Amino acid sequence: MSISDFRKKKLLFLFNVFFDVNQSGEIDVKDFELAIERVCKLRGWAKDTPKNKETYDVMMEIWNGLKSKADKDNDGQVSVDEWCNMWDAYAKDPSSVMDWQNAYMNFMFDLEDASHDGGIDVTEFTLVCSSYGVEKSECEQAFSKMAQGQTDVTRDQFAALWKEYFSAEDVNAPGNFIFGKTTF
Repeated sequence: MSISDFRKKKLLFLFNVFFDVNQSGEIDVKDFELAIERVCKLRGWAKDTPKNKETYDVMMEIWNGLKSKADKDNDGQVSVDEWCNMWDAYAKDPSSVMDWQNAYMNFMFDLEDASHDGGIDVTEFTLVCSSYGVEKSECEQAFSKMAQGQTDVTRDQFAALWKEYFSAEDVNAPGNFIFGKTTF
């Protein structure tokens, strides 16, 4: 069975909005450098500060892990097909999660949990997701669907939602909304 259109649209949203920052059609180290700049600017973490360096280190760990897993032709880039194939393999066996995937999930949680209180609220969620071009009102709707009536989402809840994003076929599954988008 090949990847469904619904799951492919979710994966392509993530690929195009969060990863292929320079819109080249492939992910490479330059995209990650641009993503680091974007994140640090969003949070006000100037160059040569500990948070900037920490962000750089984590993002490079994510890039190196992604490249080692997905870059099947070893050209230093991750194509759309390589991206989708990697996440499709993950969806078939979410217990096979790799360190870089956990690092990415934790990075996103920590980025959104600006107050460092152990939970993401609608304001924190909307600030991050809207910085990637998703309309604020759509981010708020996505948070409502993701949080299922709660005022915040804990790291453990986020981890479960994360797995659901990459594997769920149900269009109403709460995990589909973790990146601020309500329809695919």
